[in-house]
Amino acid sequence: MRAESTMSDRYDNIKYLSRPQYDDLPPMSMHDRAAQFSPFAALVGYDDAVAETARLTDSRIELGEDMIDELNQSISQLLLTLDEQRQINVIYFVPDEKKAGGRYIEKTGVVLRFDSFNNALVFSDGEKIAVNDLYQVVL
Repeated sequence: MRAESTMSDRYDNIKYLSRPQYDDLPPMSMHDRAAQFSPFAALVGYDDAVAETARLTDSRIELGEDMIDELNQSISQLLLTLDEQRQINVIYFVPDEKKAGGRYIEKTGVVLRFDSFNNALVFSDGEKIAVNDLYQVVL
């Protein structure tokens, strides 16, 4: 107990003094003084990197011969009936821009034309979906 009171006694002579004031340096505001002791983020971007690593992606499903035949038949039927402009449903793969894999998206819309140069279906909203990314076409 004696050691604590001795430590306290050593600073009693300066504990209640005011801060030093300098003529050429204005006093710092309380806000600026508090900012000196705010938390320091030494690892900027670390939380984002952890979140990106934790984000899951799907692997592209390799289609079997039967599924490829079924998909080709659906696309052929669609191309024969493009002038009817009927609504279809497709499921297609979108590769992830940042990591391996991607995700499957379902889209419902009207196909206006087939872009033979890019081998893609062009929908009425302007979206192009490559035939190689298609997983399923439901007419």
